[in-house]
Amino acid sequence: MADDLRHALRRDLERAVRGEVSFDAQSRALTTMDASNYRRVPVAVVAPYDADDVAAALAVCRSHGVPVVPRGGGTSIAGQATGTGVVLDFTRHMHRIVSLSPEALTARVQPGVVLDDLRRAAAAHGLTFGPDPSTHSRCTLGGMIGNNACGAHSVAWGTTADNVRALECLTYGGEPLRTAEPLRTDLRELVDGHLALLRTGYPQQLPRRISGYALDALLPERGRDLARALTGSEGTLAVITEAEVRLVPAPPVRVLVVLGYPDEGAAADAANGLLPYGPLTVEGMAADLVGGEAAELLPRGGAWLFIEMPGTGEAEALRRLADAVGSVVVTDPVAQRALWRIREEAAGTATRTPGGAEAWPGWEDCAVPPARLGAYLRDFRSLLREYGLHGTPYGHFGDGCIHVRIDFDLLGAAGVARFRRFSEDVADLVVAHGGSLSGEHGDGQARAELLPRMYGEELVALFGRFKDALDPAGGLNPGMLVRPAPLDGNLRFAVLPRRPVDVAFGYPQDGGDFSAAVRRCVGVAKCRDTGGGPGEGVMCPSYRATREERHSTRGRARLLHEMLAGEVVTGGWRSPEVADALDLCLSCKGCRTDCPVGVDMATYKAEFLHHHYRRRPRPASHYLMGGLPTWLRAAAPAAGTVNALARVRPLAALAGRAAGVAPERELPLLAEESFVRWWRRQEEPPAPGADAGATVVLWPDTFTDRFSPEVGRAAVRVLQAAGLRVVLPPGRVCCGLTWVSTGRLDRARRVMRRTVRRMAPVVAAGRPVVVLEPSCAAALRTDLPELLGTDEAAALAGSVRTFAQVLEEAAPGWTPPRLDRAVTGQTHCHQHAVLGDAAERRLRARAGLNGSLASGCCGLAGNFGFERGHYEVSVACAEDRLLPAVRAARPGTAVLADGFSCRTQLAQLAGVRARHLAELLADGL
Repeated sequence: MADDLRHALRRDLERAVRGEVSFDAQSRALTTMDASNYRRVPVAVVAPYDADDVAAALAVCRSHGVPVVPRGGGTSIAGQATGTGVVLDFTRHMHRIVSLSPEALTARVQPGVVLDDLRRAAAAHGLTFGPDPSTHSRCTLGGMIGNNACGAHSVAWGTTADNVRALECLTYGGEPLRTAEPLRTDLRELVDGHLALLRTGYPQQLPRRISGYALDALLPERGRDLARALTGSEGTLAVITEAEVRLVPAPPVRVLVVLGYPDEGAAADAANGLLPYGPLTVEGMAADLVGGEAAELLPRGGAWLFIEMPGTGEAEALRRLADAVGSVVVTDPVAQRALWRIREEAAGTATRTPGGAEAWPGWEDCAVPPARLGAYLRDFRSLLREYGLHGTPYGHFGDGCIHVRIDFDLLGAAGVARFRRFSEDVADLVVAHGGSLSGEHGDGQARAELLPRMYGEELVALFGRFKDALDPAGGLNPGMLVRPAPLDGNLRFAVLPRRPVDVAFGYPQDGGDFSAAVRRCVGVAKCRDTGGGPGEGVMCPSYRATREERHSTRGRARLLHEMLAGEVVTGGWRSPEVADALDLCLSCKGCRTDCPVGVDMATYKAEFLHHHYRRRPRPASHYLMGGLPTWLRAAAPAAGTVNALARVRPLAALAGRAAGVAPERELPLLAEESFVRWWRRQEEPPAPGADAGATVVLWPDTFTDRFSPEVGRAAVRVLQAAGLRVVLPPGRVCCGLTWVSTGRLDRARRVMRRTVRRMAPVVAAGRPVVVLEPSCAAALRTDLPELLGTDEAAALAGSVRTFAQVLEEAAPGWTPPRLDRAVTGQTHCHQHAVLGDAAERRLRARAGLNGSLASGCCGLAGNFGFERGHYEVSVACAEDRLLPAVRAARPGTAVLADGFSCRTQLAQLAGVRARHLAELLADGL
């Protein structure tokens, strides 16, 4: 768009619209992609405040001939949430539940309402909204209506189209379109002129027919249901401003039956036979998508059906009658949730094949009649082999709907050509089995070009006439469904650099390629889950605090993608847009585990900061807090004097201002006697020698040594009580964490190399290295080997153990003191993301420490919460889960926090003294 036209459009939108109007590079970059293979650059993003704002925005865009793309959560997999004109973002303001009527079993919602928010409101009345795609925690009702989303429970409650009562919309031309009113004459005439075609042109016995326009819903015998006809139209016909949807009674009891089968074909064959038993869901997946602890929850088999039943008796009957090689009935809601998480996260885990290759959507969700599913899957596998491709089908077996990510090579011309040929051949295969090209996520750009193979040219031409009747100017989401863009155009990979980018980290899971690491984000947006309760994960604390896309893991990954592309974000590593988005990343590492595709934003942030400030002055906090181990070592001889000065508020404020510390923060006091000094005063550490199996090396991390030596002393007491010989490392060592988190990677490598050299004898002796501070343990486990890339670094990383892990491994026969005390607090975010806390949970149980710890991030996160400009977000993160959990605890409950940051945050915000697990156990001795 020419600059003068852009300027006029911006001027007119800003005058007409009360919501945000954004033409800046960052806002545009955040909406270039959805969860598909496609990328289109918008002119602007508008967040309308209400329906009047939508009308005003449409009027301005119409006057300038600019297309409009409605967008919800941006999780569409076929490309229909991307566009080159003005994107309407409904998530910012239009997310209100207008009304909810338990008596009428209906709710009225604005298009930006997140599905889980509606379900929580309905649950208060014993109701729910039936369709529930796996993105239920962040997808919006407007997007669900646009795509005719379905989810796991469509076996019982149908698709979104089955649950939409009425829609209020606006056409691109500005006309109100209310589906509760009589059908427009031109639409009635269009249908009545093609009755035979509409009655015979659609496949039958197909519960998941999502492709194309549902023009047959306008047949007289079907009530001329315009709401159903608009559902699934992907924003190409009208813009929804309000919807009335049906609610259904939620079963009071839900029991999960998991049946095991030899392979996915056998599971698919069995699925259709289970439908007469009245299941709520029949989901299928194969062993390729299951790993780690999750596999232990499943019965014997190479593929599984997850069947949810509305009662215990029904579940037991189904298990007895099912012909399966293994089965389990799960009634515990926590165990059910753990199993469902395996299935829901398949959309992310499927993006890597078992061999580690990248896998993409593109043939994501076709559907065939359920009775044909087994036969289709076998033919589909055969076609994959013919093309030399790999993918793992999973999905809604009870509805005949299959999801699959395939290892297409979408980076080179030959691979893209093969992608096109395969798509054409598999479309013919689906049609031969009486199926639909899309069974859930819509056609978008991925499949619309292939619709004539399914419907024939005459019916597809009728789709075009329907589009032209409601959108004669073609201004709504052009290139989708009607007159579509080619399925191999606008691929998001085409703009990325063809050669590896010069980077500091090794990115071993991505072949050393930073572009491949950034490509990991496929847009499923689990990081946008704000939840309604304590939750079970960490990701993404800054999004939960701000509710802004740029501060989500996905938003940051999208900006890094655009930085590498260089079209919208043009500053490269010096990009202010990327720097702004990463500024509120807490480096909690939550995404490393919680993101289904393993995006590691903490590492990407450190990489970016490394390049961004290369040969440039850094913020003061990078020098002070980034070099904390050095400064503390220098200050240690005068700890008493330093503390006395820190207690003088004007001096502390002056020092904090110079160091870039938030004025709201108190500077933590230094220990009068460090842990290492205390250790040496007790006795000279014995040299490594005999009894290697009973010797553990206690890592004197900076935070334990200089701030919390009582934690180190307690750990020594407990480890010795467990019969272990405790030694310290030979010489001064450091994990390099503070330099990594501030992006000073050259310095971090020097520190790490020295540490690896000094620890070589310990590692060679096979001694476990016990690290009490979770953030330091995580740095040793991941940052150190990924920055150095040497066998010696990997060996040191492999020797690292947490306090509970070493007790479990090196002293398995030890019985901890029985404390029988309630605990609350928080699992450290780095422990959750990198180290795991299973050993800690077992140790707490053995010691009688009762109660679960909150998930999430404390919000202090090392240097983050101390830096100027971060205080409000830091507090908001703590208020999300940690502080409410501590406030809700009964008197006498111990507050447990193994991380120094977590303990500091609790002390400063809640006046609570939290303790390390080692301290509680030492008290019990």
